[in-house]
Amino acid sequence: MEPTPLGPAALDMTGRTVLVSGAARGIGAATVDLFARMGAQVAAFDRLDELDAVGIDGQLRRVLDARDDEAVEGFVDEVVDRFGGVDVLVNNAGGGFAAPFLDVSDKGEAMLVAENFTQLAHLVRRVVPVMPAGGSVVNVTSVEAHQAAPGFAVYAAMKAAVDNLTRSLALELAPLGIRVNAVAPDALPTSGEDGARHQLLASPVPYDPAHLPPLGYFGTPEDAAGAVLYLASALARFVTGNTVHVDGGTFAAGGWHRRRPDAPGPDAPGPA
Repeated sequence: MEPTPLGPAALDMTGRTVLVSGAARGIGAATVDLFARMGAQVAAFDRLDELDAVGIDGQLRRVLDARDDEAVEGFVDEVVDRFGGVDVLVNNAGGGFAAPFLDVSDKGEAMLVAENFTQLAHLVRRVVPVMPAGGSVVNVTSVEAHQAAPGFAVYAAMKAAVDNLTRSLALELAPLGIRVNAVAPDALPTSGEDGARHQLLASPVPYDPAHLPPLGYFGTPEDAAGAVLYLASALARFVTGNTVHVDGGTFAAGGWHRRRPDAPGPDAPGPA
């Protein structure tokens, strides 16, 4: 049977239920807004009270911690009761702090593992059984999953673990008709990224954070949300086990940085 030809409707999310974790700020908030504008029924949670301001009327939003297994279980049950299941899972929750590896306490390390890996694995196990064939899981990782990250060693290791888990789950869930991919953002200024940058500059780690990406300007959280939408949509129906780098070329640069902020912005005309 020939697949349906692709067209503008491939991005239409009407009637599909999208669950987004870590949805109060930055990429999570942009993802909620974009999917809602594309017609999706969005269920979102975050531990921050600001989540109340995210999304549009009629969407399901709850304040809870992704590391609280019981609360997450209850939220997924509520989503299933209200919408019947979950078509798209966006694992965006996570976070970290800057510190030399030798200064990270056992408690701090356990927190980083729980926040950036364990909670994601638990949510996947809970959601996949209520996800139909044609469903999609999108894990938001980081460029740090693919390069060294002095000052964020445990955080980066967990993001690398998620990247590997993405590929393994893509194979395990393929027989169910479920695709699994990742988005690795960088150079998208958010309050969380700015805070981490300031922490690193104030820490004893003898490295500076990256400067401008090769494109010469910074992106926005909506740029990452656009990649999430693509991976969840019919446009990516034959894409699984992959990572989309949304970073203005940071990953491709492999450590090389622009010296001058003299590049045109994203709306500038191309070469004549």
